[in-house]
Amino acid sequence: MHHRRRLAAFILASLSLAAAHAAVPIPKPPAINARAMILVDYDSGRVLAEANADERMEPASLTKIMTAYIAFEALAEGRLKLDEEVPVSEHAWRSEGSRSFVQVGTRIPAEVLIKGMMVQSGNDATIAIAERLGGTEAAFAQMMNAYAQKLGMTHTHFENSTGLPAESHYTTARDMATLARAVIHDYPQYYQWYSLREFTWNNIRQQNRNGLLGRDPSVDGIKTGHTQSAGYCLATSAKRDGMRLITAVFGTASMKAREDASAALLNYGFTFYETVKVKGRGETVLAPRLYKGAEDHVAIGPRGDVYVTVGRGDAALVKTSATAQEPLLAPAVPSKAAGEMRVSVGADTVATVPLFPLKAVPEGGWWTRTIDGIALMWR
Repeated sequence: MHHRRRLAAFILASLSLAAAHAAVPIPKPPAINARAMILVDYDSGRVLAEANADERMEPASLTKIMTAYIAFEALAEGRLKLDEEVPVSEHAWRSEGSRSFVQVGTRIPAEVLIKGMMVQSGNDATIAIAERLGGTEAAFAQMMNAYAQKLGMTHTHFENSTGLPAESHYTTARDMATLARAVIHDYPQYYQWYSLREFTWNNIRQQNRNGLLGRDPSVDGIKTGHTQSAGYCLATSAKRDGMRLITAVFGTASMKAREDASAALLNYGFTFYETVKVKGRGETVLAPRLYKGAEDHVAIGPRGDVYVTVGRGDAALVKTSATAQEPLLAPAVPSKAAGEMRVSVGADTVATVPLFPLKAVPEGGWWTRTIDGIALMWR
């Protein structure tokens, strides 16, 4: 018996030692020669690398990600149709910089203009869409700023729809990652267009300027940007084995430099981290006692999927614990938090998530309220 105990203790100690050494050591992020950068996990929102992520940067044509986001919403709501003929004004036709070669006075299908904006980064196509949705480009810029605030892009301000330099036209790497997450999450049916390598309209072949689409099959977007003052910028997203990462790189010296920097960040993230789904949207975490309610208990859970990003090999160390509001009184309302779930890796809490009733439970009758009121007095 004594030998068996010693053997069992040895096995447990060996398993603990193996678990302690299971995770891959995580080095520092790669050195990136850029004015600002960020690497974010799409699902969990965890920042895996950053430099100057909150400093004001010229977004150049990364601006068009917001223009496209607003266009996607209009498409989803039916306020804009893909086959709708959109007029090209003289202001759009005379735009500086990148062009999709649309002619003044013509009417172009909205789908063509949006793809011209996304793939070729055409300023003329972008302004045409902005004028269709905002009346004027200046009015559309006000819409862009309203959307930025709504999405939590608190350090961003737009002056135009294209990204041409302007004193009060700026963003940050962190805000651009926030916008990228919103585009992918809210409008996946249109986000897929960012992976187009080229498209042809009116016998003009237009190629995507994002070279990573050809270098890395896991990359499916998002957008390039460049002006002389902004340098070369790139917002990128890639998905490998179910894990999606987003990067935003600002102010590199060349097209190759922005692609190399983005690729290095993506490879770093995929190599040293993994993302774990902890709980699903609407999944029951607890079913606490509900006092004075039409039902004695109510199931509570998260309102959205809960993910955490951890060091590769640490997934087995992810644990959850949860508590409910005490005492929990009826009525139970799905919009009002009734508890909290903590997600930990080892001894470290990495996320705290509110829990909500999964259904509404009204107050019970007079007798139930009376009995539960007495029970509460003796708690």
